Amino acid sequence: MTQRNFISILADASVRSNPAALLPPACFVLQRDGIRPSGSATRRLLTILLLLLPFLSSHAQNCEYALVVHGGAGNLSATENDPVRAPLLYAAMDSALHIGERILSGGGEAGEAVLAVVSYLEDNPLFNAGKGATVTAEGAFELDAAIMLGKDLSAGAVAGVKTIKNPIRAAYAVLTQSPHVLLSGEGAEHFAAGQGLETVDNAYFATPRTLEWIEQLKKESGKNGTVGCVALDKHGNLAAGTSTGGMLRKRWGRIGDAPIIGAGTYADNNSCAVSCTGHGEYFIRHAVAFNLCARYKYLHEPVGEAADYIIHHELNANEGNGGLIALDKDGNIAMPFNSTGMIRASLYKEKNAPASVRQTGIGKNLK
Repeated sequence: MTQRNFISILADASVRSNPAALLPPACFVLQRDGIRPSGSATRRLLTILLLLLPFLSSHAQNCEYALVVHGGAGNLSATENDPVRAPLLYAAMDSALHIGERILSGGGEAGEAVLAVVSYLEDNPLFNAGKGATVTAEGAFELDAAIMLGKDLSAGAVAGVKTIKNPIRAAYAVLTQSPHVLLSGEGAEHFAAGQGLETVDNAYFATPRTLEWIEQLKKESGKNGTVGCVALDKHGNLAAGTSTGGMLRKRWGRIGDAPIIGAGTYADNNSCAVSCTGHGEYFIRHAVAFNLCARYKYLHEPVGEAADYIIHHELNANEGNGGLIALDKDGNIAMPFNSTGMIRASLYKEKNAPASVRQTGIGKNLK
């Protein structure tokens, strides 16, 4: 076996979780209490473990910090080649990465970076969150947001709020200043005002482009925009945040997956940080964000493999149109989607590297 082949075998998640899989059947002997490795096989297994440990530890230590951002998924084939809109979206993603990296590179925490990035996206009218939110059937704006910290599983969320300028900041206040996880409607607004957060008239969320955007959304019925961010800081902490204006023409106080911990947002330092975007009802039914973390943690699936399976097999373009961004505890990144596009960007900084590596995309290809 060549060194290169051995390294590729070690990279397999099933082998890392069960190194004895590298031993052939002849290396095992039948004993009264079961099948056990023979003496020579035990020595061989110890040798394999010694070779395996440096591979695992070096991989875990390579990432200094990482950040992934999304601006919604849906029918974006026209947007990808739009000479006006596409450059604006790429610029917004680049700005989001810059905001997050400035915090992470300075030793700031993942939650701080997520809060700053999502707040910026809420203030950007290009996205269906905060200032750019779409409207309900009654012509009003109802917003949802959630944030979760992987270091202690603390979480905060708000749903159906109409007057909070930055719902993600209200969600963070729920996390830090209340014993609760999710507040909704007027109660959430009273709480936010009591915390000194900025409130606005509901008409603030409309923009000069709102009516034009609504007409476009009618044609692009698969577009369910949301914004989100996941981060891994220098201290090994993960965090995730999601914010949305919800589904176009939603009724009866409908709430999607974004503020539901485990559905649209989840973070756990022992597994991954996840933020979802798409048809929320399906993401709730499949508990997508937690599902991904569970597959990584208990099935030992790589984050990319787990994310792809959920988005392309458990969900699909007809039942669960959308995508997600995910970041595991080692800095590995996943950004799958089953729609025609997802506005997304990632940043990965390796230890001792002169600069971070960035990627952005709207359609299938990344730049």
